[in-house]
Amino acid sequence: MGKRQFKAESKRLLDLMVNSIYTHKEIFLREIISNASDAIDKLCYKSLTDDQVGMTREDFCIRIALDPEKRTVTVTDNGIGMTAEEMEQNLGVIARSGSFQFKKENDLSAEELDIIGQFGVGFYSAFMVAKKVTVISRAYGADTANMWVSTGVDGYTITEAERDGVGTTVIMELKDDTEEENYADFAEEATVVSLIKKYSDYVRWPIRMNVTRSRQVEKPDEKGEMKKTWEDYTEEQTVNSMIPIWQRPKNEVSDSDCMAFYKEKFFDFEDPVSVIRINAEGTVSYKAMLFIPGAAPADFYSREYQAGLQLYSAGVLIMDHCEDLLPPCYRFVRGVVDSQDLSLNISREMLQHNRQIKVMSNNIEKKITAELKRLMDKEPDKYDKFYRSFGAQLKFSFLNFYDKHDMLKPLLMFYSANVGKKVGIASYVSAMPESQKYIYYACGDSVENLATLPQAEPVREKGYDILYLTDEPDEFVVNMMGSYEEKEFKSVNAEDLGLETQEEKEQTEKKQEENKDVLDFVKTTMDGKLADVRISHKLKSHPVCLTTQGPITLEMEKYFASLPADKGGSVKAERVLELNADHKVFAALKEAMTADPERAADYAKLLYGQALLIAGMPVDDPAGFSDLICKYM
Repeated sequence: MGKRQFKAESKRLLDLMVNSIYTHKEIFLREIISNASDAIDKLCYKSLTDDQVGMTREDFCIRIALDPEKRTVTVTDNGIGMTAEEMEQNLGVIARSGSFQFKKENDLSAEELDIIGQFGVGFYSAFMVAKKVTVISRAYGADTANMWVSTGVDGYTITEAERDGVGTTVIMELKDDTEEENYADFAEEATVVSLIKKYSDYVRWPIRMNVTRSRQVEKPDEKGEMKKTWEDYTEEQTVNSMIPIWQRPKNEVSDSDCMAFYKEKFFDFEDPVSVIRINAEGTVSYKAMLFIPGAAPADFYSREYQAGLQLYSAGVLIMDHCEDLLPPCYRFVRGVVDSQDLSLNISREMLQHNRQIKVMSNNIEKKITAELKRLMDKEPDKYDKFYRSFGAQLKFSFLNFYDKHDMLKPLLMFYSANVGKKVGIASYVSAMPESQKYIYYACGDSVENLATLPQAEPVREKGYDILYLTDEPDEFVVNMMGSYEEKEFKSVNAEDLGLETQEEKEQTEKKQEENKDVLDFVKTTMDGKLADVRISHKLKSHPVCLTTQGPITLEMEKYFASLPADKGGSVKAERVLELNADHKVFAALKEAMTADPERAADYAKLLYGQALLIAGMPVDDPAGFSDLICKYM
């Protein structure tokens, strides 16, 4: 029979597919195996109502044969097969799906027959690696077989052939190697086993092939004595797992099974802190197994980290990192999602419609949030472990995604001075005495430094708890949060802590007025370094502290200072020096103003340097500051 030509549009599509649609050439094997699985599905379905099929589920399988010398990869199934007419329709016209037509003719839903193929183009991915493709097929109920042969866009032939039994054999003769591609690798056992494990491990039918094994045998040596040695041999093995762990009922899968699967699948040495199993039915049906890791991968906070869940359709890997299934704030979650409701485009690598993914993503987000809340409330030790690794991710997400504020707010934790460890904001608020109006916080480099912060003394005297914010994004987070359950956040540096009586406020104002000359002197001495100098109503036992006025705080200044100058490195806070009018140092300063103005100026500089050090800020002139200390020792 003469060579037949593909239709013009089919030629263009074939050329497009081979050269641009698929991202990785290795997916050809996934596509051919998926087609074989579909063919078996069809015949298995027929066997339910047709006694003449003569096969049970245990008889069906897919076989792969490799011939490195002839550079061929052969995939054989004992599925429904094709007649010559079906070959013409399914293989001669690109983008016509025999599987889709089968479901349509039999009026089948996805639940009744879960067939992978939908668009009829996956078969042609073989031409990405093969210079010649031969298909030998015998349809169920037919007495003869037919052979379809093509070398690509130049057309194809269909002739009669011989084949024992029903099914299809696809023989791919690999292209010659080039400098860019070593096509011979696809005929190597290790490569093929690896690709099956990666893409087709959960195809429901056994995939069998000859694999090389080693065994110890006894053989005579040169002296005729029996010695143990190793020899290689081949045996047929099923190389795919078939039934994925997430498809098995919960009562059949132990926690240790889930942990082992996670560590093997995602190359982690530590157990996850939690496993989330989802079996969703409704608008979109899917199953998922998600893992909340206990430790962050080494590259998690780098650009190299690839977020996203593994996406399967009927057990076939579609995407290794489907980022659309996870909100960015939960990018640390690992796991798999498997749905038979997904509409896939012709490459199986991009989703044709995002509606299904959006439905799944919204549900997955809710499940993860609920599980994190459960861990925080019921298993705080596990949540603490999780938070040590991923707390920064939650905080930065809170800053970056305004629409996620309500979801993330209950998950955030900060160090509690009273409790001695990090607590959720809800826990802090629930422990507040009735008299406490605000959620108090202090920002600094470490818990140890904040525990001795002078301006926090009034809050401590009341017995109120203080949240210590020691991480880079913390102050930005609480400022953006503003309040929690109608309780406003209040920095211990704030001018009004809400703790003074009206009488105390009037006393402070009076001291401010009485010592105006001292305050002006200090401000003038510091020559523009201070926006203001005030009598403090917060200081009790300490002589001085440094606060700010305006929106930029000292901690924010530190953050911006770590950036390049063009990115905000020049942003400065308006510094306010607060003095304790009841401290003996203030009395010494006041006395020196009259008796020795030069000494008073030195005192002012010493107080400013002391305030900088307490605030965790660098002293402007370390050598000069040291000289001043030595001068008055």
